[in-house]
Amino acid sequence: MNMTDYTWTSADGLKLFARVWGERGRRAPVICIPGLTRNSRDFDEVAPWMAGQGRQVYAVDLRGRGRSARDPDPSHYNPRTYADDVAGLLRSIGAPKALFVGTSLGGVVTFTLAARHGGCIAAAVINDVGPQVPAAAVARISSYVGKAPAVASWNDAAQYCRMLNGEMMPHYAAADWERMSRRLFVDDGSGKPVLDYDAAIFRPVARWQMRLATPLVWMAWKRLARSVPVLLLRGANSDVLPAQIAARMQRASPNVTLAEVPGVGHAPMLDEPAARAAIEAFLARAP
Repeated sequence: MNMTDYTWTSADGLKLFARVWGERGRRAPVICIPGLTRNSRDFDEVAPWMAGQGRQVYAVDLRGRGRSARDPDPSHYNPRTYADDVAGLLRSIGAPKALFVGTSLGGVVTFTLAARHGGCIAAAVINDVGPQVPAAAVARISSYVGKAPAVASWNDAAQYCRMLNGEMMPHYAAADWERMSRRLFVDDGSGKPVLDYDAAIFRPVARWQMRLATPLVWMAWKRLARSVPVLLLRGANSDVLPAQIAARMQRASPNVTLAEVPGVGHAPMLDEPAARAAIEAFLARAP
């Protein structure tokens, strides 16, 4: 299936980018939102597969990632701004509602959409994230985000991906790490791979700030879960979404279906058989 480019302009004037598969039909389009350091290329396999089920699919580069513009004010790198950007995408394509697929940070952006633009959500797939993240997982992520790795070749880039994610993806072979490197890195023009995001996207958050924010994120989750159908995916080995938090999220509403993806950690790539089966069943009954 052919992929096309789409751009729109944020409320503060940044040019933002999405990759698009399929044609607009009667059913709600799908908006795929990637994780913190990731971009639209993470959905290069799952997006055309979803489009083949009769939906138009947009995979976005959040500001500061991929082909979307870098923000001169790093304070704008936050879920509220990202949610407003995605709501702007819907307005630009004339879609009143969409089905959202949010991986990690993309899931938090979807929670935030529920709080700020709840009427635009027809249904949601939340991939391996919850309203609170254990301190150990936050520390792990903080240890590498925004730090330029010692990468001089594409083989180095693949090894870097393996170093960061090997425990979470124990089934991956060399070809899988090479494919991941092509999603996370981009050629700098001289043949050298560089990370495809603005190093300023992440600012450490103090524990007291996290404690203050957590109840608000739980409220946003409950608003989402009680208003639309939600599929909650969890990597069985995830350190970001522990089983007890996923169970608590499921108890928020009978609208929530919880599915576990065996053998992987944070976050499932959505090409795993268990993830595909859960998503296919969800898409079939979602608006």
